[in-house]
Amino acid sequence: MSHRAPIRLLRRRAVVFRALGHPDRRRIVADLAAGGHWVRDLVGSVGSGRSTVSLHHTVRRQAGVVADEKRGLRVSCRLALPCVAA
Repeated sequence: MSHRAPIRLLRRRAVVFRALGHPDRRRIVADLAAGGHWVRDLVGSVGSGRSTVSLHHTVRRQAGVVADEKRGLRVSCRLALPCVAA
């Protein structure tokens, strides 16, 4: 008897893989694995513009890879799915 993963689980995994499918997103995940960061600090890490980093952050957040907390005008983020760092 074959054990097949439920389609819902496979779709969820596909969303996470898409969120990690860009080199800049992987670099940011690697940075976040060391601890939380301000989103603006990640701009320097990847060398892309603020809007690009913000878009990558949105994709990762919607996939559940990262969680964030807004403090005034600043946004702090951390890995919500630590297993993706490995």
